[in-house]
Amino acid sequence: MSVTYRKIDQIIGPLIFLKNEHDVQYGEIVKLHSTDGKERIGEVIKIDEEMIVVEVFESTKGLSSENTEVFFTKDTFKIKLSVDMLGRVFNSLGQPIDISTKEVLDYNILTEEERDINGAPINPFARQYPSDVIQTGVSTIDGLFTLIRGQKLPIFSAQGLPHNQLAAQIITQAKVLTEEPFLIIFCGIGIIRDEAMFFLDRFKESGNIQNIISFINFADDPIMERLIIPRAALTTAEYFAFEKDMHVLIVLIDMTNYAEALRELSSAKEEIPSRKGYPGYLYSDLASLYERTGKIKGKVGSITQIPILTMPNDDISHPIPDTTGYITEGQLVLSRDLDKKGIYPPFEVLASISRLMKDAIGVKTTREDHADVSSQLLATYSSALEVRDLLSIVGEEGLNPEQKLLLQFANEFENKFLNQGKNENRSFNDTLNIAWDILSILPKNMLIRISQKYIDKYYVERY
Repeated sequence: MSVTYRKIDQIIGPLIFLKNEHDVQYGEIVKLHSTDGKERIGEVIKIDEEMIVVEVFESTKGLSSENTEVFFTKDTFKIKLSVDMLGRVFNSLGQPIDISTKEVLDYNILTEEERDINGAPINPFARQYPSDVIQTGVSTIDGLFTLIRGQKLPIFSAQGLPHNQLAAQIITQAKVLTEEPFLIIFCGIGIIRDEAMFFLDRFKESGNIQNIISFINFADDPIMERLIIPRAALTTAEYFAFEKDMHVLIVLIDMTNYAEALRELSSAKEEIPSRKGYPGYLYSDLASLYERTGKIKGKVGSITQIPILTMPNDDISHPIPDTTGYITEGQLVLSRDLDKKGIYPPFEVLASISRLMKDAIGVKTTREDHADVSSQLLATYSSALEVRDLLSIVGEEGLNPEQKLLLQFANEFENKFLNQGKNENRSFNDTLNIAWDILSILPKNMLIRISQKYIDKYYVERY
C-alpha cells in the first residue's frame, strides 16, 4: 500500500524535502501530483531520521506545499526487457521515443521480464577470465590494444576531438569472429540532439541497426535521468548476455556528463566535496557501473564495455579519467597533436594500453604473429619519437642512416597504420599486413622483438 504526503517542507532546485514519517527505502520511486493535473516522477536519494530527500526527474516549477501530493510507491525503478527492443531507441526511463521530437511513442514493448536497474557488480569469484576477441575494424585498437570480450576499455578524449565519429565507427563495425549472436547497446549521456541524430543516421546507413539498441539522454533532460540511463542500459545488457546467451558490447558516451551530474546532485544535497568538487564516492559510483561488465562462469554470453569520456582541460590526471583508469583494464587516449596533423583516429599509442590483450591474441583468435608485431611497432615508434626530438636539435644532417629509417617509419606508421577512413573497416589480417609493410622499411636486424620464423614468413622485401 502506498503512503501519501500532503506537505512539502522545502524545495531546492530539483530536490524536495519531506519530514520523515514512515519506513521509506532508499531508491524508492515517488509520484508527485499537483493541482494542475500533471504527474511527476522522483526517486528517494537521501534518508535520515528526520528528513526524506526526493530528486524530481522533471522541473519542480509550480510545485508547493499547498498544491502537491507525494505518493511513495514502495517500488524501485524497473525497466521492461524483451527481444522486441532490438533496433529501437529508448529514453532514460526505458520508454521508446521518436529521436527527432523526443516524444514517447505510443508503442508497448512486448515485455518478457522487468528488472531493477540498480543491478549488482559481478562477484569476482563468479568471473571467468576473458579470452576471446572483438574485432572493431580500427587498426590501432585491433593491432595494438585488442578489445577482449568481457573487458572494460575506456577511451579518454577531449573537447573537439573526433570521439563521436570513432564511437559510431566502432558500433557499426564491431563483430565477434565466431557465429555466436552479437548485440551492441549505445548509451548517449547528456548529448545534444544533433549528436543523437548523427549516431542514429550512422547506424541506419550501416545496415546493422537491427542489432543495435540505443538509449538516449539529451543535454536538456533532468540530471537525475543522466544518472539513471547507464544503469538502464547495463541492465538491458545483462538480460541479453546472461539470459539470451548473446555477446554484448555497450558503448557509453560521455561519462564526463554522468560525473558532472553526480557532482551537481551531491552539491544540491550539501555533501562534503572531494577533489575538484566531486563527491568522495565518485570512485565507488563509477565502479558500480564498470564492474557490471565481464563473463560469468557457466554463462555463454558476455558484456564488454567501452566508456568514452572527455577529459576536462585535456588533463588525464583529472578525477574522472584518473578513477576510471584505476577501475578498468586499460585505456585508449586520443591525441590533440595527431588530430591537428589530420590523422584519424588520433590515438596517442604510447599513453594507451589493453591489459587483457596478451592472453587472448594469437593463432587461435587473431594471427600467430600478432603479439610480436604489436610489441615491435610500439618499441620502434617510441624510438622514432626520440629521434624526432633529436632532429630538432642536430638537424637531419646530424642523423645516422638508422635514425633516418626510424623517422621514415614514424611517418608511415602514423599515415598508413594509425590513419584510416571513418568508414574503413579493416580485418585483423588487413591490420597485420599493413603493419608488416611498414616494418619492412627497417632491415631485418632491427626487428629484435619478432621471432625469426615470422620475419621469414611475413617480411616484405622492399629493395
